[in-house]
Amino acid sequence: MSRLSNLAETLIGSEIVRMGNEINERIRQGEKIYNYTIGDFDPNIFPIPKELEDLIIESYRQHNTNYPPGDGVLELRQSVAHFIKINQGLEYAVNEIQVASGGRPLIYTLFKAIVDKGDKVIYAAPSWNNNHYVHMNQGVHCLIEATPENDFMPTAADIAPHVAGAALLCLCTPQNPTGTTLGKVEMEKICDLVLEENKRRGPDEKKLYLMFDQMYGVLTFGSTQHYNPVTLRPEMKEYTVFIDGISKAFAATGLRVGWSFGPAKVIGKMKALLSHIGAWAPMAEQKAVARYLLRQDAVNQYLALYKAALEQRLHLVYDGFTSLKNKGYQVDAVAPQAAIYLTIKLDLTGKFYNGRQLTAQADVTAYILKEARLAVVPFYAFGAGNQSPWYRLSVGTCSIEDIHEMFEQLEAALAKLSDM
Repeated sequence: MSRLSNLAETLIGSEIVRMGNEINERIRQGEKIYNYTIGDFDPNIFPIPKELEDLIIESYRQHNTNYPPGDGVLELRQSVAHFIKINQGLEYAVNEIQVASGGRPLIYTLFKAIVDKGDKVIYAAPSWNNNHYVHMNQGVHCLIEATPENDFMPTAADIAPHVAGAALLCLCTPQNPTGTTLGKVEMEKICDLVLEENKRRGPDEKKLYLMFDQMYGVLTFGSTQHYNPVTLRPEMKEYTVFIDGISKAFAATGLRVGWSFGPAKVIGKMKALLSHIGAWAPMAEQKAVARYLLRQDAVNQYLALYKAALEQRLHLVYDGFTSLKNKGYQVDAVAPQAAIYLTIKLDLTGKFYNGRQLTAQADVTAYILKEARLAVVPFYAFGAGNQSPWYRLSVGTCSIEDIHEMFEQLEAALAKLSDM
């Protein structure tokens, strides 16, 4: 076969999507698997808001099926401006808001608008897809290995050595894949780093921008709070581009309505790029979401029930891993904070099963799937080292009834392992 472009020849497909498709195919063939891999929802467990569903149906009946404007329908951008002002106290004009078909095309066009070949991009591992976006743009990877001691979030001290000359800093909080968050003090320190670096640069130098992915921003639990850079440091408005939308906030991944907001110049260039790509959210869904976001009582009512159901599952799974740890098994978990994910640890390399040793973390992943029927995503799929014992467990497709059964299978599988 003739050689294709360098990008095509070197790009690695999404490991998470590959795993999810593989597991779903096995389930279709009749296998019983507890599939906690993909960051999605079972609509039978977590349906979208009924009011939003009705508005979408009504919108299609009103024949809203033509091309939407390149930056999103005006009423949706107005509703987004209202929504973020009410919920976060952030004020953005409609020309500072860009709508697209979910977060991915917004992240892609943001990278394209800011990152040139050879530009430094700072991001932590584990994190969702930053490594691939840097590769697609021929950027220089400034990779931070985040640690469990910091809940797998990058710190200002981690970031500081890389800021000189960097073009983009990528933060996601609440974070995919860890379900953890950046606290107020650390966020302030990171903002100060960005501001200091941009003051140091000359008027003709490219500034350091912050991509702030808050797709899970409304999904915090207990005492955990979501902080954003612009509220904490208003001067950051000039350098921060937010990524947001309805996908995770309202269990609406398939509706494909996302938005970005930030400096008008950056948003305008993202719009221009999207005008060539055409990754717009569907017109009918845009019209419906525009009306739904203004129904604050309905939004609050939905979020209260939805978040309670997510938190219940996260705590049940966390308690299950804590129980196994207390029994002496080499597993662990980080207490739930936010999003739909639990960070779990399966520290089983070196163990034996039927005389065969689990020599690599990939062996552990395969063993847990085969013997416990548990499918989770290893952190090495999110840019961490191949031998990281940490995993993402998603509860978006998790029924309460399955959790007890899953732990019975997992404990039985762990009990089969020995030290020699």
